[in-house]
Amino acid sequence: MKKVISASRRTDLVAFFPEWLASVFINGEASVCGPSGYTYTVSLNPKVIHTIVLWSKNFFSLIENHSGLRTVLHKFDQLYCHFTITGLGDTFIERGVPSYRTTCSQLGDLVEIVGMPERITVRFDPIIYWKEGDEICTNLALFEKIAPSLHENGIKNVRLSFAQWYKKAVRRADKHGFHFIDPSTEKKIEDARSVARVAQEYGLELFSCSQDFLTEIPEIRPSFCIDGNFLQQLHPDGEAVSIKKDRTQRTECRCTESVDIGSYTQFCPHSCLYCYANPKI
Repeated sequence: MKKVISASRRTDLVAFFPEWLASVFINGEASVCGPSGYTYTVSLNPKVIHTIVLWSKNFFSLIENHSGLRTVLHKFDQLYCHFTITGLGDTFIERGVPSYRTTCSQLGDLVEIVGMPERITVRFDPIIYWKEGDEICTNLALFEKIAPSLHENGIKNVRLSFAQWYKKAVRRADKHGFHFIDPSTEKKIEDARSVARVAQEYGLELFSCSQDFLTEIPEIRPSFCIDGNFLQQLHPDGEAVSIKKDRTQRTECRCTESVDIGSYTQFCPHSCLYCYANPKI
């Protein structure tokens, strides 16, 4: 059975490592430093690959064919993109990320590259809260500014979750004087309802990424961010792929099996304050 390649949950390969990404696809294999420090080799022969799943906050390098990335990816049967747009790009919280206006302008080109809007999901993820003086701030209301672009480009699937403040992110927030707030579950559910109302207005479908408490809202379903069944439906030849749960992911993660070719040693310069991966921010 062919495999799904994830590129990558661990770092933004498309935005910052397009030369490396293009080179491994051209060479037909990638040598990957895994999370535990061990190295493994992944075959990238198109004959053994069902789908390439790309994760990014900025698809400019793919759209502009940097290092021949767009050209080499045409060899594969199917591309599927996770496009993270939080509305916080070009702010002190996501210093290396373009503004949401810039990233939303990439959607049309991305639909053309992957062949259909169903092969793109937008991640409004994470939703965060912080304090500036006496004011509580959040990116929650920015979803209403992003939603029209999704509707115009035929994109229906939206993943969302609220920030999880891991210890390293808490230390970073303290270092930068960022006064984050982690609201109660009840507050998060209340605010997710406001996202659901906007989603309904624009014909969008909401999925909760690894936060099952949000699924008590009828309009929000649990997310299979990599979904073997869905990828099989979208595949141009309807080829079968694994639908087994990916046991390397979190308990509430419903993703099916894939092989990730990114590495935490490829440090991402997006510099998002809430990031759980990059120790150099």
